[in-house]
Amino acid sequence: MTNTSAFDAPLTIDSDAVLVVIDVQKGFEDYAFWGERDNPEAEQRIAELIDVWEATGRPIVTVQHASAGGPLVPGTPGYELKDFVAAAKSDLHITKQVNSAFYGTPDLHDWLQQRGARQVVITGIITNVCNETTARMAGNLGYDAIFPADAMHAFDMTGPDGVTVPAAELARATSTVLHAMRFAKVVGTETVVAAAGAGRPAAAGAR
Repeated sequence: MTNTSAFDAPLTIDSDAVLVVIDVQKGFEDYAFWGERDNPEAEQRIAELIDVWEATGRPIVTVQHASAGGPLVPGTPGYELKDFVAAAKSDLHITKQVNSAFYGTPDLHDWLQQRGARQVVITGIITNVCNETTARMAGNLGYDAIFPADAMHAFDMTGPDGVTVPAAELARATSTVLHAMRFAKVVGTETVVAAAGAGRPAAAGAR
């Protein structure tokens, strides 16, 4: 899990911290399939993170989920990244068929190791599925995982008892577990943007 000193200290963002933007795809707008969501400002917060990463020359990884059925099937409109993410200057694009961004192609862990990167900032969709799974793995692999919980959203889900749990409660549970078990440092986008913006902007043409 995330090392204790990094977890307890005030947030700092490394000059080479990697922003991992997970599954921000048009198919998640199919609410008839997914159900009700929380956090209508998630996309705005994600865009704010992308903007500061581009402005400071830090690396961005985009991730795209390929499903065998449903709204995220390759070749369908729903598979496509939302326009503001598709327009981002991505340093690596990963496709995956499971929940964790660490189980995709190309291999995220290998790429991070080659760069010597130690800090990952996780954003995207869905809070308590692919984002949480990726954050847990990042912590287990020894990365300093940062989880801006307002830069993502969840959907209502129904449990084995037939009770539907609201998306906001599921998102809160995710933040609670990641924080309490120290998988990741759970913060707000404003905190990340402020810390990242303190970094020196990249020289023109550096990317």
